[in-house]
Amino acid sequence: MSDSSAPASSDRYIVATDGACKGNPGPAGWAWVGEDGHWAAGSIPAGTNNIGELLGLLHAITDHADVRELVVQADSKYAIDTYSSWMDGHRRRGWVTSAKKPVANQGILEALIAARDARRAAGLPDVVLEHVRGHSGHVLNSWADERAVRASQHAAKGEELIWTSLRGLDRLEVASAPPRSAPTATGADRRSSTAQA
Repeated sequence: MSDSSAPASSDRYIVATDGACKGNPGPAGWAWVGEDGHWAAGSIPAGTNNIGELLGLLHAITDHADVRELVVQADSKYAIDTYSSWMDGHRRRGWVTSAKKPVANQGILEALIAARDARRAAGLPDVVLEHVRGHSGHVLNSWADERAVRASQHAAKGEELIWTSLRGLDRLEVASAPPRSAPTATGADRRSSTAQA
C-alpha cells in the first residue's frame, strides 16, 4: 500500500512489537507493526535484545498517543514485566535494583514512565499489554520480528536510523506473515526477508 496517513484516532488499535540483536550485545533493532500495516523500525549500532524490545514498546506507545485503547502485543516478558511491574519500583529505589546495582536501560525506562504518565494526563487508559509467543505463527509478531531484524542488519553497518510508514514509507500487507529466509545469525537473532527497510 502507498497510503502513508497515520492511523486515525480510534477507540482500539493493536500493534505488535519486537527487538533483535546480532550478538547480544551488538548491533540491535526495534520495531512495531500495527494491525492496519503501519509500522516503524529503528537501528542501534551498539545495543542489546532487551534495549530493542523496550524501544519497540516505547515507540509503539509514543507513536500512538491519541489511540484510546492501545493494545501492544509483545513476545518479550522482560518488556511487559518492566512496563507493568518493575519500572516504578526502580524509580522509587533511585534507579538501583533490589541488589543495589544500577538499573539497566534507565533512560528508556524514564521515557516509558513519561509516555505512560502523558497518557494518564490526557485522560486515556493505560496501554493493554498482551504476551504472544514468538515464532509461533502470530502474523503481527512475525512482521515486527522481520522489521527488527532488518533494522539490526542496518545497525551492523553502523547506521542509526528510524524508518516509518507514518512519514511516507509504504504500509505492510499484514494479512499473512512475511516471507522467510535463512537465519541471519545466532542467539537472539531472528529470520528476515531479503528486502531492505
